Amino acid sequence: MANDILEGKPHCGLPHQAPPAEGLVNAVEGTLADFLARQTTALDAVDPELGGFARTTRDLVLAGGKRLRPTFAYWGWRGVVGPREPVGPVLPALGALELMHTFALVHDDVMDESATRRGRPTAHRLFAAQHSSAGRLGDPERFGSTSAILVGDLCLVWADQLLAQTALTTTTLFAVRACYDRMRIEAVAGQYLDVLGETQPASWSLDRALLVARHKTASYTVQRPLQFGLALAGATRIDTEAVDAAYHRYGTAVGEAFQLRDDLLGAYGDPAVTGKPAGDDLRTGKPTALLMLARQLATPAQRAELEWDPAGAVIPADGSGGPPVAEIERRARAIRATGAVEATESLILQRVEQGVAALEAAPLDDHARAVLTELAVTATHRPA
Repeated sequence: MANDILEGKPHCGLPHQAPPAEGLVNAVEGTLADFLARQTTALDAVDPELGGFARTTRDLVLAGGKRLRPTFAYWGWRGVVGPREPVGPVLPALGALELMHTFALVHDDVMDESATRRGRPTAHRLFAAQHSSAGRLGDPERFGSTSAILVGDLCLVWADQLLAQTALTTTTLFAVRACYDRMRIEAVAGQYLDVLGETQPASWSLDRALLVARHKTASYTVQRPLQFGLALAGATRIDTEAVDAAYHRYGTAVGEAFQLRDDLLGAYGDPAVTGKPAGDDLRTGKPTALLMLARQLATPAQRAELEWDPAGAVIPADGSGGPPVAEIERRARAIRATGAVEATESLILQRVEQGVAALEAAPLDDHARAVLTELAVTATHRPA
């Protein structure tokens, strides 16, 4: 079925649906904007510098993005409540996921020493530039990293505050919080494994890379947001255990496919579209599933070309260093020569098909099932 969607062929039983309406994203954006305006005003009243800090944080939250986590949570919720339930009461919970996502992105950019995100300077670069332009004492880079960490921390607290504004019964709130907390723990665990992998790339494996993908990306991008949406629905007449199992299978498969697409974009994406430098993962030597597949498929000569020289590491202070552009391009060609790109595309398609199949027998609203089927493809076959 996923193949049919990718090739534009009709598929039985599910009408072709457009991705989620723009109205959902606008409603989430509006909820975030209103909440952040209040928070910024409150900090501004304490000290104007805090107001500036809050406004920079607000701008980072509202700086675009796919809003996938609120989208998956919404359709996870809509899948069990049906088409008539008003979305207003759950919008704070959906917005909270985007604040949590900003926390993860900002901290991730500090750890990866990334210069850009969504085509704009990352948080630590923004604060370093503010430090320099104001003529303050001390190291601008250190100030930038410290401030960005605090931005992430603030977003995580704000996420809790916004989630608490959702009108839920006590029983439903406990279920939602349990899912939300598990999502956060898994994201942190996956991020630690990702960082660890960069310190010992030679001993990493495809299985380990996929484990990182499941925890760092699949869990908090697709699987847990879907289950978060199910928890938001509270008590229903639908067999929630069957839905939960379907969301788990779909979310794990599609979430892994999402990360595999990220691996390809990290090596071959167009910076004008991705908003990140070309070959960023190849520059840092990150042991992605793509690189692990290349190692498995490589001849001895090709494997030698894939080796990463620690002497070419990035200089943290200014993001310079690392292998020259020609070396990154050579590695990209070496990975492609092994057949790893095609093998990764095949893994993506397999996982999309597994995810779609997981929904077929689940007791879901038919429209939600159709949209989730489309999302499985659009989220994993994207240019950025």
